[in-house]
Amino acid sequence: MRWIANKDKNYSNTHGQLAEQIAKEHIQEEGLIFIEQNFHSRWGEIDLIMKDNEVFVFIEVKYRKNTVFGGAISAISTKKQQKIIKTAAIYLQQHGLNEYNTAYRFDVVAIEGNINSIAKPQINWLKNAFN
Repeated sequence: MRWIANKDKNYSNTHGQLAEQIAKEHIQEEGLIFIEQNFHSRWGEIDLIMKDNEVFVFIEVKYRKNTVFGGAISAISTKKQQKIIKTAAIYLQQHGLNEYNTAYRFDVVAIEGNINSIAKPQINWLKNAFN
């Protein structure tokens, strides 16, 4: 049973990394500048950090192959949002920026569909999704 759990985790990690790459490329095509990926703090992780002109954009990427258990957007709980907000504050602090004087926002990129198929998955980019 333990092997199956690890196999599922590896499967999930691989798909998560691919979803993040798809999101990153999609957002770069829209003109944002890539800064960092998978920034960790003791509070959590931010999938992508990018800049939209002078605005730092902290991005949560969610992937769902299908919507049987709810779509990708519904997977971002209030608790998860709070972790991302705390982690963003740590990021800004570590980079000598003040969260009160620095423009930033939180976006969500929700990807739904089979990312391993020829058909493109559906990508929904929600700007300023929470604060």
